[in-house]
Amino acid sequence: MKLFYSPGACSLSPHIALLEVGAKFELEKVDLRAKTYSKGDYRAVNLKGSVPAIEMSNGEILTEGAVILQYIGDQFPNSNLIPKAGSTERYRTQEWLNFIASDIHKGFSVLFAANRWVENKEGNEQLKHGARQSLGARFDQLNQHMTGKNFVMGERFSAPDCYLYTCLRWSKGMEIDLGKWPSIAAFMARMGERPKVKEALAVEGLKP
Repeated sequence: MKLFYSPGACSLSPHIALLEVGAKFELEKVDLRAKTYSKGDYRAVNLKGSVPAIEMSNGEILTEGAVILQYIGDQFPNSNLIPKAGSTERYRTQEWLNFIASDIHKGFSVLFAANRWVENKEGNEQLKHGARQSLGARFDQLNQHMTGKNFVMGERFSAPDCYLYTCLRWSKGMEIDLGKWPSIAAFMARMGERPKVKEALAVEGLKP
């Protein structure tokens, strides 16, 4: 397998997952601004120009982080990264992957893209304020869910933890203090101590 990534982007999530399951894989760094990688135009690999993308064992390219996490888990069924297909537990895990993708990840995307979407300063700040308010409401829900749990799905580390941790790392740069949500903050601290999380961060040149 080969993972196309950009340091600190959402591709950190499958990077962590691949290390956690003990997969043998290659890393291919992508310049997201230029849409290039070591062999030229990255859009020849992924027309969307985004990361992550993974080259599967059959040579095909798979995109979208939440789906890639499920693919990785299915290749290593004994890892418990993702429950068995067709089980209620699988649907619950997919439910949380979808929530993280649509409500958390996309919420941060508004903050990242605000400068491109709204050119005047006042409108830009209003857009960012609204995005932070929306994320705050989602964090309220997430904090309630995480209270009394070590991981998103309870006591078992799984795919949603990789994705959620990756997205929540962006909070600091976006002036969001996770200390307001103690159960989320505790989750982040717990994830930050995992050896494979530390390894992924070090490989990508990121601070803990």
